[in-house]
Amino acid sequence: MSTKLLFRGGTLVTASEMLEADVLVAGEKIAAVGRDLVAADAEVVDVRGKFLLPGGIDPHVHYDLPMFDTVSSDDHYTGTKAAAFGGTTTVMDFIPQDWPTLEEAVQAWHQKAAKAAVDYGFHMNITRWDERTRAELPRLPAWGITTIKVFMAYNGRLRLQDGEIFAAMRLAWQHGILTMLHAENGDVIDILVREALEAGHTEPIWHARTRPAEGAVDAVLRGAMLAAQAEAPLYIVHMNTAGGAEMLRYAREQGLPVMGETCPQYLFFTEDDLARPDGAKWICSPPMRTRDDNEMLWYALEQGWMSTIGTDHCPFFYDGTKPIVYEGEEVAIPGKELGKDDFTKIPNGLPGVGDRLPVLWTKGVVEGRFTPQQFVAYTSTNPAKIFGLYPRKGTLMPGADADIAVWDPDRKVTYGVAVAQHRTDYNLYEGWELTGFPVQVYLRGHLIVREGEWLGKRGMGRFLKRGRPMVL
Repeated sequence: MSTKLLFRGGTLVTASEMLEADVLVAGEKIAAVGRDLVAADAEVVDVRGKFLLPGGIDPHVHYDLPMFDTVSSDDHYTGTKAAAFGGTTTVMDFIPQDWPTLEEAVQAWHQKAAKAAVDYGFHMNITRWDERTRAELPRLPAWGITTIKVFMAYNGRLRLQDGEIFAAMRLAWQHGILTMLHAENGDVIDILVREALEAGHTEPIWHARTRPAEGAVDAVLRGAMLAAQAEAPLYIVHMNTAGGAEMLRYAREQGLPVMGETCPQYLFFTEDDLARPDGAKWICSPPMRTRDDNEMLWYALEQGWMSTIGTDHCPFFYDGTKPIVYEGEEVAIPGKELGKDDFTKIPNGLPGVGDRLPVLWTKGVVEGRFTPQQFVAYTSTNPAKIFGLYPRKGTLMPGADADIAVWDPDRKVTYGVAVAQHRTDYNLYEGWELTGFPVQVYLRGHLIVREGEWLGKRGMGRFLKRGRPMVL
């Protein structure tokens, strides 16, 4: 492969503009952007009629994550390969606090992630607030990790109390670490789950009915007020309710440094999907809501209240008793069938890392919900800025990594599990007709996907030591 590539004749899309420009890549970096570039020793890539987008950045994925009596079906290779097919070249995974020390947890996750096929960073879950955690937390930036995640739900497993969240948030920001928050009301959830099971309600729809939207609204505002008192910024993950979006808007209007992330599933699906015969496919936490919630989340994106669109990618097999063939091998991992008689035992999570960009391009850009520039902002540039990767990632300016999605805006694709590359047996968008799709994907100047062909390699992804987060 040439050490220099000249992308000729495309339309460059950034978070702020669209322009006809050539892009010169030297080695793994963008060397120049401009009209009629000349480089005699470069391999010319004809991208006439195509858009050049910075590779997508998914700020919220879960790979190889133990849950209940199984593990998420994508590991750090299969999940990053799937990301690449969808135009995403950087992902950020979460490290569970399942070891005695944070350092041991980080080392264990590095071992898991060594097989990654695209670049990656880590967030650190803080689910145990004790003296050892308080002492170790300031060391995270030296390990390249500048974010922690805390939970207001999952009592007895992951949840911290409000005072602990306040203390963690305050200490974290003193050391340049941004706090991320899972915002639900764990106390109410526990009561409603117990009552549902006692009444014999075991179907998937009860996953949503026992996690009321009001609990998320309450938790978003509570988190914002804790951030105000801690004098620290806050990033609220996977926002799924209209009321939560309103609380985010309120907090931002008060000048509070609170940022929000939503996910594609909350823009398209509702509780009604959980009532289907295969409703377990749609179980994730927090759950789907209503059409009104869908519309308000779209509006929040249109108005710029939200900062990013992640996926919360955490796939499980729908029927783990039936193997699928992945890269020539049969794979079967226990999945959502574990909860066929009890919704509380259905693994919480969905595939999505490879779906995000193609689905959002059609439903967001083609259908006029937002501009190509907003698409790039929400799926690449804003995550790069917030999570300390900009301008190395999230842009195609000179000096940036040459992570490029060559996007064909006219490509028609009937989407579904046969197109998506996740290691699972279903896709939420089965049969959707999409317009616009990545036809070539480059990671640091290396061509890893070409017209549906995998050219990448296990282990070619690099760990990204991230800088201080930026508040948007």
